[in-house]
Amino acid sequence: MSTEVLGTQQREEVPATSPAERHSTPVDGVDVLGALSPSRAGDFMTCPLLYRFRTIDKLPEPASPDAVRGTLVHKVLEDLFDLPALERTPVRAEQMLEPSWHRLLEDEPGLGKIFDGDGAVDRERWWDTCRTVLERYFTLEDPTRLEPAERELYVEWLLDSKLLLRGFVDRVDVAPDGAVRVVDYKTGRAPGPGFEGRALFQMKFYALVLWRLRGVVPAMLQLVYLGNGELVRYVPDEHDLLATERKVQAVWEAIKRATDEQDWRPSKGPLCSWCAHKALCPSWGGTPPPMPSGG
Repeated sequence: MSTEVLGTQQREEVPATSPAERHSTPVDGVDVLGALSPSRAGDFMTCPLLYRFRTIDKLPEPASPDAVRGTLVHKVLEDLFDLPALERTPVRAEQMLEPSWHRLLEDEPGLGKIFDGDGAVDRERWWDTCRTVLERYFTLEDPTRLEPAERELYVEWLLDSKLLLRGFVDRVDVAPDGAVRVVDYKTGRAPGPGFEGRALFQMKFYALVLWRLRGVVPAMLQLVYLGNGELVRYVPDEHDLLATERKVQAVWEAIKRATDEQDWRPSKGPLCSWCAHKALCPSWGGTPPPMPSGG
């Protein structure tokens, strides 16, 4: 989903750490090289310095209205399938928005800071965008005809190289014939030509882990873009997933070289406009903080 650059004094800052830390299971008796998620791998491929800021420095990042909207809509879509099939309607989903918001605030009170301060977003307008995005979901899928096998599924797999791959899958559907479909919701717009690679890499990453876990190559990878009502589908095969495994391993080896050489080069580009750490980037006249002790 898209993000919005906001002043650090206008938004609650949250550490850029992975929620997978709370779910990962210990790998006993194995010398694990490290752990990599598709988001952190994507960070490094986008900009090594961004990876350093988020993973090594663990710099706080301001919560953005777009990100918070995505969190809320994901929660509603996850819980929607707890209802009997015939109750999964647009009206019922809209009714779930407010109680879902209150439950999110109980866990993360800082999310409500998007409505505070000089740069606060308009509450009613923001809620309207949440309703619009949620309504659009029903133009893309009919949840009354779906019974997901898994929702918000945490997955992990240890490669032969001892690199641990992990992440969260929004939804896994399993057909009566055993065919697996991996689904990911995006509350932003579908990327334009040349920018779809990161999203597809994320899906192939999940497909790789599920293949290794279950021995079945997913039949379909599906991205549901709620920002503009577009479905992006991709059919992977073993060659795809083996290539993804090689790519993930190569990314990790590049991360290790950058760590050993303390060479965290910025990669200037269009995405810099959305970076929460632009003020610290040498490409924009900034100075990164000293490396953490032991980093």
